[in-house]
Amino acid sequence: MSTALAADDNQTQAYLPDFRAPGTVLVVLLVAELVAIALTLTSYEPGMFLTELSKMSMYVLWLALLGTGLLSLIRPWVENQGGAGAFVVCFVVLEIMCLVVAELTWQITFKFGGAVIIDDSHGRFLLRTFAASSIIIALSMRYLYVSSEWRRSIVLEAEARISALQALIRPHFLFNSMNTIASLTRSDPKQAEEAVEDLADLLRANLGSQKNRTSLKQELEVAAIYQRMEKLRLGDRLKVRWDVADLPMRALIPSLTIQPLLENAIYHGIELLSDGGEVCVSGRVAGDAIEIKMSNPIAPNEKRRTVGNKMALQNIRQRFELAYGSKATVEVQETDDSYSVCIVFPYDDSAP
Repeated sequence: MSTALAADDNQTQAYLPDFRAPGTVLVVLLVAELVAIALTLTSYEPGMFLTELSKMSMYVLWLALLGTGLLSLIRPWVENQGGAGAFVVCFVVLEIMCLVVAELTWQITFKFGGAVIIDDSHGRFLLRTFAASSIIIALSMRYLYVSSEWRRSIVLEAEARISALQALIRPHFLFNSMNTIASLTRSDPKQAEEAVEDLADLLRANLGSQKNRTSLKQELEVAAIYQRMEKLRLGDRLKVRWDVADLPMRALIPSLTIQPLLENAIYHGIELLSDGGEVCVSGRVAGDAIEIKMSNPIAPNEKRRTVGNKMALQNIRQRFELAYGSKATVEVQETDDSYSVCIVFPYDDSAP
């Protein structure tokens, strides 16, 4: 998950990081240089530290870059071997690479001694390379394994939260909707029938979705259904202005993002105002990102005694972080009489 845990299961279960990502390459180079410094500190002669460090750095950095490129090439195949299999394959491949580079380095030194100097015998140089690389590779593989398991636990936790969010339809909303439908059966049977269909669609969207991401069109349709249900109950007190015509409807977004935000805007804002108010939903494309902003008025001296609003935002933040890493943001702005949430995420319209 780039750092992004992509929301797809294959990416979230990845054992190896994306070695082509600039951030990963930078980390590899920094770690390699730290290893070079540590190795130099154990063997340098007084007054020769910088000279020895330059030689060690060149050698270690080349190994790191070659190893990164090699793992990038075999990563798709290695991922299919599972955790233990990937560990063994990566260890063997990197160890062979280190020994081959060590042998080439020795041969170059032997032929061009004036260019590269290795103050060691042939066998000892290979043995030292094998020992040092074995330790470093083993520690690196162990780190990747622990990192993969940590990431897997975070993904499973996020999926559990998504399932909980899908099942968490506030009881008061269901009770109010059923009461509204019951009253409409006498006064307006046709509208009551439409309300039942809307409620069924909403329940199906909340409880039946198995996808981590959905199209923006489907997400907005779910939010519109929720709006219609609440409109039956609140009447003219509830107004929602949608300014989303410029949004690409095929773009993908983590499921159950907009509807919970609209629910919070109504439950924590509009419903507490005696005269009601208007929820404004606007969206635009900014470069390679999509920006959606939802704002609503709030009652200055009245607030719900619940943490549901914060829980919904925390859930959205966590899922955005898993799906997009640092490329997505969820920002909140609150004043004495208004509350707004702005979400920004990368524009992706590939098939979910």
